[in-house]
Amino acid sequence: MPGGLAALLDDIAALARLAAASIDDVGAAAGRASAKAAGVIVDDAAVTPRYLQGFAAERELPVVRKIAIGSIRNKLLIILPVILLMSQFLPWLLTPILMIGGAYLCYEGAEKIWEKVSGHGHHDVPAAMSGPDQENTMVRGAIRTDLILSAEIMVISLNEVAEEAFWSRALILVLVAFLITAIVYGAVALIVKMDDIGLRLTERPSAFSKRFGTMLVRAMPKVLAFLSTLGIVAMLWVGGHIILIGLDELGWSWPYDVVHHAEEVVHDATGALGGLLAWVTNTLASAVLGLLVGAVVVAAIVLFRRLRRRRSGAAAEHTA
Repeated sequence: MPGGLAALLDDIAALARLAAASIDDVGAAAGRASAKAAGVIVDDAAVTPRYLQGFAAERELPVVRKIAIGSIRNKLLIILPVILLMSQFLPWLLTPILMIGGAYLCYEGAEKIWEKVSGHGHHDVPAAMSGPDQENTMVRGAIRTDLILSAEIMVISLNEVAEEAFWSRALILVLVAFLITAIVYGAVALIVKMDDIGLRLTERPSAFSKRFGTMLVRAMPKVLAFLSTLGIVAMLWVGGHIILIGLDELGWSWPYDVVHHAEEVVHDATGALGGLLAWVTNTLASAVLGLLVGAVVVAAIVLFRRLRRRRSGAAAEHTA
């Protein structure tokens, strides 16, 4: 009996070690998958603060919490079941869907550039001036945008663990969902409260605290403007890179081959900085491709809207 108990305990210990190793593997895989989605994470963190402009200070963190909860629901209740089933039964659809999402990111980036150039940007009413209804509208808008970006993050992450077993994939993606949401909305909460932190510091007796707090308050508008620009660049870069890789996987390889050849040339010609400059080359090429794709989509949508307005005007004149 003691021998049987010892054998049982040995088996339990072996299973525990195996489970611990599996957890380590899942954690490592989740980290790798999250790192691959870094560009979209930057984009998400850069885009979200614009939905919080105009809120009273006491509403900022509650609104961030609402958006974060909506983001987790997007990932776990909508995106995760769909992409897991698709990866199990229709894996060939993942690349085209990823490319469609990439094209949407290109469109978003190019549209924002078009708005700045044409002066036809959106002018939202500050939420704090419009009460709970406007706040709810802004939160819904942020959650809709998050749905697209979260789908990109989850599909990119899935692509990195596609060879894992079904339940391992599911667990890894659940971890990715919580990890990414915590990183993105933790960063957003810190960004939007930074000016309040600065104001608190200016009220302290320490001269250093006052100077540092004043610097924070003055810097935040510039930081938000920089994040807005970074979000546009990230959209074009990530979207273009997704399309570049997708074209290669679908058999239309020459765009990827051209960029890869340029990377190799830069890498070989620049010595110690070769790795960094090769990455910059790929990033610039991806951003240019993203801008071209986005510009085509924006032009098509602008043309469609003009034609629709003309038809509506002609129909109104005919009715009159």
